[in-house]
Amino acid sequence: MGFYDYSVTDGQGNEFSLDNFKGKVVLVVNTATNCGFTPHYKEIEAMYEKYHDQGLEILDIPCNQFAGQTPGTDEEVHQFCQLHYNTMFPQMKKSDVNGENQLELYKFLKSQKGFEGFGKGPSALAMSVMLKKIDKDYKNNPDIKWNFTKFVVDREGNVVARFEPTAKMEDVAEFVGKLI
Repeated sequence: MGFYDYSVTDGQGNEFSLDNFKGKVVLVVNTATNCGFTPHYKEIEAMYEKYHDQGLEILDIPCNQFAGQTPGTDEEVHQFCQLHYNTMFPQMKKSDVNGENQLELYKFLKSQKGFEGFGKGPSALAMSVMLKKIDKDYKNNPDIKWNFTKFVVDREGNVVARFEPTAKMEDVAEFVGKLI
């Protein structure tokens, strides 16, 4: 199966086929409303506004698996994002990205782009220290490590990049811009 063969459930409970994204560049991101990385919404929305008319789509999948940082209903999450970050892209239903209840889409994404590290800098070091306490083998499995892990899918449906939450948003935007 490829990227376009999957579907997710939107925030209103409707099935949404990723086939709708054929020919588009897609940024898939597991999000949270109460996380140190939540301000990434601002840059994600800026990318969406800059590139949407040229073929960028955002697949926002709220997830509460990381320290319970996405409390509330799907509607409450949506209202938070609109109120604080004026997001215009659609949000999907809050879902798991790891474990036995993970979305099939996330099994696929992780099989295409595994974990390659957090990079360098204070936030990368902090994430490494924290994750060693949670999963001593975190470096050797493809699981999503935290909120705001981003996958980039090109116009042909290929998963071409994975950015951990510690990646600079300017780097994510530059990568996406080259695909547009």
